[in-house]
Amino acid sequence: MKRNPSPMNIGRNRKDASPTAGAPTAALTPKEVFGMLRRHLWLILFMTTLGMALGAAGWVLVRRYAPLYRAEAILKVLPPIETDPMEIVAAQVQQDLQYGHRVSLANLMKRQDSLQGLLESDKVRGTKWFRQEVHGDIREAVAYLEDNLHAFPHREAEHIIVSMTCGSPKEAALIVNEMVRLFVNEHGDTQRQDVNQKLIELTGRQSFIEKEVADSERALQRVREESGLTDLERPSGRYFQHTVTMRLNDLELQESELSLAIQQLRADIENLRVLAEGPITDQVEHAIERDPVMIALAQQLAMLEGQLSGRLTKFGEGHRVVRQTQELIDEIEQKRSQRRLEIAEQTRRANLYNARDTLRVLEERHAQLQLLRDQASEKQKLLDEARARYEQYTKVRDERIEMLNQIKTQIEKLRIMLSDPDTPKVQALGLAPEPLEMVLSRHVLLWGPGGTLLGLLLGLALTFLMEMLNDLVRTPSDVRRFLHVPLLGVIPDANEDRAVDDVDLCHVVKDAPYSLLGECYRRCRTNLDLTGEAAFKTLLIASGAPGDGKTSVACNLAAAFVAKYEKVLLIDANLRQPSLHLAFPRTGAEETKETRRQGLTSILTGQCDYQAAIRPSSIAGLDLIYAGPPTAGPAEVLAGYRMKELIEGVVQHYDRVIVDSPPVLLVSDVKVLARLVDATLLVFNAATTTRGAAQRTLFELQEVGAKVLGCVLFGAEAMKGGYFRQQFKAYRKYLKPQLAANSA
Repeated sequence: MKRNPSPMNIGRNRKDASPTAGAPTAALTPKEVFGMLRRHLWLILFMTTLGMALGAAGWVLVRRYAPLYRAEAILKVLPPIETDPMEIVAAQVQQDLQYGHRVSLANLMKRQDSLQGLLESDKVRGTKWFRQEVHGDIREAVAYLEDNLHAFPHREAEHIIVSMTCGSPKEAALIVNEMVRLFVNEHGDTQRQDVNQKLIELTGRQSFIEKEVADSERALQRVREESGLTDLERPSGRYFQHTVTMRLNDLELQESELSLAIQQLRADIENLRVLAEGPITDQVEHAIERDPVMIALAQQLAMLEGQLSGRLTKFGEGHRVVRQTQELIDEIEQKRSQRRLEIAEQTRRANLYNARDTLRVLEERHAQLQLLRDQASEKQKLLDEARARYEQYTKVRDERIEMLNQIKTQIEKLRIMLSDPDTPKVQALGLAPEPLEMVLSRHVLLWGPGGTLLGLLLGLALTFLMEMLNDLVRTPSDVRRFLHVPLLGVIPDANEDRAVDDVDLCHVVKDAPYSLLGECYRRCRTNLDLTGEAAFKTLLIASGAPGDGKTSVACNLAAAFVAKYEKVLLIDANLRQPSLHLAFPRTGAEETKETRRQGLTSILTGQCDYQAAIRPSSIAGLDLIYAGPPTAGPAEVLAGYRMKELIEGVVQHYDRVIVDSPPVLLVSDVKVLARLVDATLLVFNAATTTRGAAQRTLFELQEVGAKVLGCVLFGAEAMKGGYFRQQFKAYRKYLKPQLAANSA
């Protein structure tokens, strides 16, 4: 989203502000959404109330004219006999299996053959429901039962709840009881034969699992013997394995440390090899200083240097004795250097040999550690394999023992069931009573809130639809979102400001200086001065259609510039429907019939010069040029050279020249004028200017190269949740002391 530029930056990026730069992409802000909701609050409340009333009325009507009753009966279902004893698992799994069995029985009750069997009953055929509601049609009756006859299996209890919903409580109970009777007769037979068959299967399975348990015990014994540990299940066995693991970890740590030492020693050897050919180190220097030969030579050298100093003083530099002494000193220096090199070579070689011997010892130790580690690792591997096999066999044995216990329990249950062979799989727990309450009475709260919610959603939908269909440029956000042109001023609707009730809208700045509208015009003037453009002296006020308020803006802007001690000339260039003479009526006894006819058209047709057509206004510092008498071809007249000469002439005598123009979208006059002035200011009416018209206005002017500084939004309403309503209150509160002082 393009942001509305600050006053200091307005007009700097006019190319990017083109309305044709692309479709609007700005989304509604939360504040704008809230403002929309506030503006249409009564519509939302009305639709919400209407929805609530319709929901309540619907519930009353359905309750009165279409009552429904639900009758319920309960079936008890015994748990099924396991088809495979190996599937006997935990209690939660057994509960899920039993619930699945109840679900399958409930689905059997909803099958079409079961429903058709129910409809073959004489009791059901004799009901009012069958004769009138479904008209005796079997297909219609089956469809009704599929929607209103339900069987719900209970999750925790061994029950299936069967229910029927229809308009008669008596017939609902009758249909439910008949369905239960037919279902029990079909699925409630004895199960003695099934019990005997399952008992034989479980007994055979018991023998097989007992054999598997014995095989598992023998496998565990073999693992104990092979590992040499007979206490794998005891803490002592685990302690031995832990000891082996600790030993292996210790060997790996020693090996790692020894590897690092070997690596470091190899690096030291390489350094010693390099140093053998390099300069003398501190270590070598220390060995040289402790050498006896070097000490004796140093003493001789010191003695000879002392003699040399005395003989130089006594005999002079060229004496034979002095030369002999110097030769002895040079000979000793040469011996020192040779001895120094010998000592350095011996020290370096000794260090290198010592390092190599140490490396050899460490490598032998490293090989021993690797052997010990491999032995410990192999021992640990064998123990781990034995432990894994032992745990696997133990797990199999425990599972078989648990399964064996479950099979024994199931066998005991089957033997008990054999002692009572008349126990049915499905039992009816009494008959379904006639329901006393209607079904809808339980959901009475859903009608009112449901209608309320529906009305609320419809009200919100209508609100957003109305806002979307309204394509007027009503707010500053609309200017930013759809026009992408600097907004230099916003003039509120005059009906919102009491201070201008009795004031001509063309003279708000002069006659109501402390009004909010007057302050808005002054703010627009300031924004024009701070556009960042080069100083402009000629300003064209234009709009897309007539009645947008451009004349009011032109007059008040002129008064605002005069208020800052500028000399202003206001020209009425709307030659087709002039209005400046209405805002500033001609006054003065010096006005003659001839002078009254002098105006812009008189200047442009050569009937008079511009000095003769200029008239003073009621505002000091503001002069006027009226439109003058009507003329044929206003566009051609304005396009002539005299209009350009007029503009060039008056700018020499005035600080600001403001031109009021005709509508851009109706006539071509404005395009001519826009090329003659320094800048153009557009006026959009918040009550009448559509977004398309505003965009076309901008396009028309920019196509001819007009310098559009920005726009003014005229007649903006102080909508609920909007900016101006708060601004009005804040402005009045801020100026309350000043207004009180002026009134006093």
